[in-house]
Amino acid sequence: MKIQPQQPLIIRHRRNNPGGYTSLVLVISTCVLMSLLMVFAFRASMDAQAVQGEVQMHIDYSEKEETILRAIVAITPNRAIGAMRGRSDLDAESRNENRWSRIFREALDLANAHNSMDAQLASLIMEQDGIAANVTDSRMNIHSRIFMPVGDGGGWVASGARDYLGPGFPPMLDASVPSDRDRDRHFPIISHSKHYGERAQAYVGASVDEFPQFNLLTYPDINFGYARPGEPFVAKHNWWAFDLDLAGHDQQQTGVARRSREMVMSIYEVPSQLAISAGAFMSLGEHASGERWTNATIEGNIFAGRATVAEGMELSGGLSGRRGLELATGSSVGGRTFDDNPFTPGTREIFLATEGDFFPVSMPSESGRAAFIPINRGADFFDRFAHEPEQDTISTTSWNEYSIGALQCAMRLDITEVVGANNPSPTKLRFSYLANGERQSMDIPLNQGPAAGLPPGYLYAGREHQSYDFGSAVVDLAYGENGVYAFETGATGLVTFNNARFGDPLYGVLKSGYFRPSYPFEIRQLVNGRIGVMIYPQRFPAFLRAIGADGVSVNHSLVVNVDYPGNPDLIKPSIPSTDHDYAVVLEECRDLTAFARGFSLVSNLRLYIADDFNTVPGSPPAGYDPDGDFFPPASLFVPEMRYGLTHDPLGVRFAGQIGSVAAEDIGSPIRPLDSLTASGQALEGDRLQVNLRPIRHPAELPPITMMNWLVLLQERRAEFQAANP
Repeated sequence: MKIQPQQPLIIRHRRNNPGGYTSLVLVISTCVLMSLLMVFAFRASMDAQAVQGEVQMHIDYSEKEETILRAIVAITPNRAIGAMRGRSDLDAESRNENRWSRIFREALDLANAHNSMDAQLASLIMEQDGIAANVTDSRMNIHSRIFMPVGDGGGWVASGARDYLGPGFPPMLDASVPSDRDRDRHFPIISHSKHYGERAQAYVGASVDEFPQFNLLTYPDINFGYARPGEPFVAKHNWWAFDLDLAGHDQQQTGVARRSREMVMSIYEVPSQLAISAGAFMSLGEHASGERWTNATIEGNIFAGRATVAEGMELSGGLSGRRGLELATGSSVGGRTFDDNPFTPGTREIFLATEGDFFPVSMPSESGRAAFIPINRGADFFDRFAHEPEQDTISTTSWNEYSIGALQCAMRLDITEVVGANNPSPTKLRFSYLANGERQSMDIPLNQGPAAGLPPGYLYAGREHQSYDFGSAVVDLAYGENGVYAFETGATGLVTFNNARFGDPLYGVLKSGYFRPSYPFEIRQLVNGRIGVMIYPQRFPAFLRAIGADGVSVNHSLVVNVDYPGNPDLIKPSIPSTDHDYAVVLEECRDLTAFARGFSLVSNLRLYIADDFNTVPGSPPAGYDPDGDFFPPASLFVPEMRYGLTHDPLGVRFAGQIGSVAAEDIGSPIRPLDSLTASGQALEGDRLQVNLRPIRHPAELPPITMMNWLVLLQERRAEFQAANP
């Protein structure tokens, strides 16, 4: 049997397509292309992350800058006040508290700008396996790397009272005291020596020669409606400029470059000039009795620390406040009614978009880097004896001199002596005034003359053969010695005290001359039992000429106080006034046209207005252009005011402005139109006619006024620069 070997089984498949091959080049090319696409996508993702990181860095820097700038706005006015306080210039440590360098450093600290996040929060995150991506926090606590003055020169800022910075900056100030000018680079100086000079004339609205302290400026473009943006208002603009570069010193680490920003820090000194203004809580539209205001015309804006507007009250101008405004249903402001809270988010924006006009209700907090500060010393404003003199101040103007009206008055009348502790009848007055710019003082006994045999009221003029020029003042004369005198009444002009004029009343004795002017003040017992200090403003011009004082263009303001620190028999007046307190009475005050610069009265005593006050129009100063009659600017600052003296008036008509120095934290609101008669009865309804309007020109500012500060920090942008000096 033969065995054959087994053959393999072969099965062949027939292909429908021809055979092919794999290209190595194609595979490699595809891989390279895909890899490049992945690289490009990764790089784009990385670039996007870098851009996003840079954007976030810019946002972070912007937020930190805004926080820092807001902190500077909050700190600077306090340091400006600090530079006016006593002992601020006592030593280096005292000075350092108020330097610009300290302001910038504190602003960085308040903004917490040099830390990426709160340390406690960072610790909590790290405890939860967090990963910190930042290598280190920024060294933003080194303020010298961030803040620099604009332009050349030393100091931390450029001074608006010293450094010329070119176009785009506010009008420059001058400083008559060199130390204020030089220190303005190192401290925020507010001083009476800073004023407008020729460098500013082309950029303010009134003559700098006539109005160097406060002039017509343009209200800044902010939401706070003390005035409308772009409209003129009366102020003095203190300003300082600095560069802010928050990112430059970290650019090597962050790779983020930001534009250095030129900032202008401003403190506008704004004398109270609105129809109604008060830093306290105010009720508008109702008297205390609940009766609505009638016969009251109010033009322009109103400012209050806090305010409520009664139902149905219509305010034609704007209303601005610091701590809250409440509008009752049916009330309107600026011709607009608000069904909802005017401060509800979006209300302002909708209003401006649909109306295209100035929003009439505002608070400074809505304006970003802005603050409005009423300079309100309360009852201290009336009493110069309540304050010790301030010495060693950085600014040449002390804080008390700046903010206390009683200390600003050119003339001072004090009750200095009385009969005794149980008898408050005054026996001596002290009158202080300015002569050739220097303060002079005279004691005026009320129960005896300056020499034996002379009645009270006579003043010493000179020795025998000396002359005294009384000008146009009409005076009574006395000539003699040792109780023997010759008298002459109604004298005027140049008088020589000698025997040729008077005869020889006492042979062989060297004699003296005396005169008795028509005093613009006296003491009188009032019908209500009070002791009154009578003030006769119309007599002041002649009286000042008679005593050789400067005229009423200089001696234009009077404070009446009680010298209780200098005499234990005198007591400090109470507020509100008691039956035992003295009173001030204004008479012969209808025509104040002799006071071309105005007239002001300040006292911590109750005031009775017993005559028409300032009702005769005068000639306006050169350059004054508002319409209507011009009345000499006048102000009365007292804790209480009554109309009438021996009887109650049937009605009172009042025009001008009304303000209050009441404290901000009072519980019940002040009611600016509430008025009382001499007997204490309320004047309301048709017995009170009020016509209030704002001050429109610096010529309308009285000698003594309340002050406010508008604090503002803005960036100087090239596209918005004006052609200012």
